[in-house]
Amino acid sequence: MAGLKEIRIRIASVKTTRQVTSAMKIVSAAKLKKAQDAIYQIRPYANKLHNILTAISSSLENSEESVYTQQREPQKVLIVLVSSNKGLCGGFNINISKIAAKRVRDKYSKQHESGNVQFLCIGKQGMKQLKYQGIKVADQKNEIFNGLSFENISEIALDLMRKFEEGIFDRIEIVYNQFKNAAVQIQTTEQFLPVEIEKNEFENVNTNFIYEPSKEYIIQELIPRILKIQFYKAILDSHAAEHGARLTAMHNATDNATELLNFLTLQYNKARQASITREILEIVNGSEALRG
Repeated sequence: MAGLKEIRIRIASVKTTRQVTSAMKIVSAAKLKKAQDAIYQIRPYANKLHNILTAISSSLENSEESVYTQQREPQKVLIVLVSSNKGLCGGFNINISKIAAKRVRDKYSKQHESGNVQFLCIGKQGMKQLKYQGIKVADQKNEIFNGLSFENISEIALDLMRKFEEGIFDRIEIVYNQFKNAAVQIQTTEQFLPVEIEKNEFENVNTNFIYEPSKEYIIQELIPRILKIQFYKAILDSHAAEHGARLTAMHNATDNATELLNFLTLQYNKARQASITREILEIVNGSEALRG
């Protein structure tokens, strides 16, 4: 059994750790509330925009389609990996990085072998995980978490749209953690470009409406806006999921520290009792020796 001094040092260390994890848990809970409100507000708007786009696009001819809906053979692929800049959030970053790497191996292995798969990392931790797995990162936009706003994120979305339009990439996908609740994050892969229009849902719906201005004009204006909203929603989803994962991780760490502290306290009491018993025996033995 460890000595009393060693146990006291460990108890003090665990108490300090518990104070830190408890404080981080409180901070994460406050940040999660704000991030959760933001994603809950943007989701209905994003979904409604997508429904409008699908309804209008179902009546367009192929010749009238936008440049952003043109399907091309995916020779050059960009994967946008959204993670976090900070750690201490459990398997949040490791899990999503593994999903992105697996996506490349399973779906884009040929493109990857020829060097035509590139990664754009949003979050330092995801970038570290990819480099650890030997995957090269072409670019990073980690600074957007310093000032998370629609304007800053829209600039990245517009740059991606320009690269797709110019043929630099044939397909762009976003890999991120979708927020469900504080304990659950859903690893999600979405195709950002080209835009996939699901027409089957509206085949039997009467779309004989009068559009002002034309349907083509509305599509040309609507798609870039939807793409920016989609990208913004993915970032907000990941941001809320990050704080949820950190809240859960710090909660578990605090509980584990409390459990370890109880165990060390019990060990300390046992060691102290044994020490006292040993001292009493030494005194009794000394007394008996003097009598003899």
